[in-house]
Amino acid sequence: MGNPTSNSTQPLPAGDSSLRLAQVIGSFKLPMALTIAIFLLSFVPRIASNPTLAASFWGAAAVLACWQGFMLFHLARRPALKDFTSAIYSQHYIQVLVQFSVYLYWGYYWRPVYDHFWLLVGQVMFAYTFGMLLSWSRRRSYMLGFGPIPIILSTNLFLWFHDDWFYMQFVMIAVGFLGKEFIRWNREGRSVHIFNPSAFSLGFFSLILIATGTTELTWAPEISSTLTLAPNIYTFLFAVGLVVMFFFATTLVSGAAAITLFGASALYAATQGVPYFLDSDIPAAVFLGLHLLITDPSTSPRTPLGKTIFGVLYGLGVFALYTILGWLGEPTLYDKLLCVPLLNLCVIMIDRMVRQISSQSLLNLWNPAWFAGRSNIAHMLVWITFFGLMSLLGRTDGQHTGDSVPFWEQSCSEGLPNACDRLVSIESTYCNDSAAWACNELGAHYREGLIVERDADLAFGYFARACELKFQAACGNLLQEESTLRAQPLELDLRLMLRQAGLNLMDLSVPELNARACDHDWAFACEQRQN
Repeated sequence: MGNPTSNSTQPLPAGDSSLRLAQVIGSFKLPMALTIAIFLLSFVPRIASNPTLAASFWGAAAVLACWQGFMLFHLARRPALKDFTSAIYSQHYIQVLVQFSVYLYWGYYWRPVYDHFWLLVGQVMFAYTFGMLLSWSRRRSYMLGFGPIPIILSTNLFLWFHDDWFYMQFVMIAVGFLGKEFIRWNREGRSVHIFNPSAFSLGFFSLILIATGTTELTWAPEISSTLTLAPNIYTFLFAVGLVVMFFFATTLVSGAAAITLFGASALYAATQGVPYFLDSDIPAAVFLGLHLLITDPSTSPRTPLGKTIFGVLYGLGVFALYTILGWLGEPTLYDKLLCVPLLNLCVIMIDRMVRQISSQSLLNLWNPAWFAGRSNIAHMLVWITFFGLMSLLGRTDGQHTGDSVPFWEQSCSEGLPNACDRLVSIESTYCNDSAAWACNELGAHYREGLIVERDADLAFGYFARACELKFQAACGNLLQEESTLRAQPLELDLRLMLRQAGLNLMDLSVPELNARACDHDWAFACEQRQN
């Protein structure tokens, strides 16, 4: 995992005070350089173009500079060198490579990810500097390695603030490191941090955003939904997840979480007649989380059975939180974030439960004699087989039942659970994407008051939006209020609504478009296809 070496702290020899001060200052060269670099980064065009964003970088640099000044002031009177411990761990740099590959692939299809690059660089430099000063303030050597980078990359895979509020991003990083430093317990005779640093800050700020109703200050909704713009995103995440599983034996955690969610979704759909999640068996962002957020070996169980229980609990936690957040009227995107700190708190309890089991075969979940004792390979083969089966059944990157608007229309008319709410939600998304048909349908719902509360002003607004998009029926609805006109989607509407959360289908031929619409249960498209 690594080969830490330390430059041990030596007491400073007595001598000229200016010499001693120079030696003390010398130990601060790296944090000083990083602080200056954060300040200079504010002049990069991407950052300088927004005064508030640039001020966020200035503020971060100022806080770090003041902290260093305060430490130097005290050290000038009682000099003591601050040192580093080199700690290069494979779990850190492999995580960096895997996470960076996700950014590259996702950003190729959603440009804001690439635009976020310099902001990531600034956060990494802030994390290193903050970590050094925090360790030295606690009179400990700083472990210099890749550790802060996966924390920053993991955090930004799920949440980052808009430019005008970006200073909160630095606060979120600081909270994560403070949680790692101060919130600790004794585990197996050692003092260790309880929470995964990125998961702690994500969970903590998720609660704040929910309590204050300020999710719109972040990119969280876009981050959660735009992963699917990248083609075959489930297969890609599955592939990079195998790398983590192979090197760090996290298969039981991720696999158990995924299998639990697949199973719970299937059971719900079989009993209720509609999908549990809107347009997938497992949302892509949740699939990302169970591969790269809950697999920190330092804050999860170490035994095979404990890992399995941990993964199952994550799956059940996400499943339950999706419903709870929906009932509360809060964004369901927080389901994958809120349960991780809670699970971290359960690790010791899970370990105690596992230790009370005397059956060695149950504890190992695999016969040690098989595969020459390499149980993780066996677990990976089971997971690969399961994922392959789910892919063949269309439960991953294939067309999902929830992608069909006619399906939700039919389900709503039959009064199936949550179907009408989800129909309105889907049509709202498509209306925001400038699908005129969806805007007209929303206007009709609010005029008729059958599946939503009647609201004449909202209805007029949606009809006006659809009329601006040249949907003739909507223009007629603006002129009269006695009845409601409806019509089939336009060609452009289909190109926007049949993308299955992926890229728009502007280059698809009309016959191919009609074939795709027919596959999504649009009856008129099937008739046109036959003609």
